[in-house]
Amino acid sequence: MQSEQRGRRYKITTVSDTGSLSFRLMSDNDLDAVCELEARAYEFPWSRAIISGCRSVQYRIWLGELVGQLRHVSQAFLSITLDEAHILNLAVEPHLRDRGLGSQTLRFLVEDARGQGARQIFLEVRASNQPAIQMYLNQGFNEIGRRRHYYPTKDGREDALILGMEL
Repeated sequence: MQSEQRGRRYKITTVSDTGSLSFRLMSDNDLDAVCELEARAYEFPWSRAIISGCRSVQYRIWLGELVGQLRHVSQAFLSITLDEAHILNLAVEPHLRDRGLGSQTLRFLVEDARGQGARQIFLEVRASNQPAIQMYLNQGFNEIGRRRHYYPTKDGREDALILGMEL
């Protein structure tokens, strides 16, 4: 996975009960679809400007597509600086959650980070998002800290757990 060529496809062999995902880097033509999935996946989604900004700083924005389908069902934003990777955002189509697609996407990100020379990988997750926390722990992440009042909520702010893993 050393190519930065946008649109290039990569395959992950893990199969969920929904099917196998193939991954490709986001292209300029994907911006609307990425923003739409972001809005469906999160109560407080990233804005179009934030997503566009991630493209301008060369984050690795991966789209996961079910084999045989044209639209993506997962997406993830990965930043790699020196030997550290940071998963900035991981979203799965809401109606396809709990079918292993998030785990497939996460495993792909970990392998991509390794392939890019990262030795550690980090992420933040809402303290209330127990399904995501369990997925990360099952994949080898450990809680290493907490950011107080990090995420917005309807009633104020919520803590983020900081999770990390040695690669």
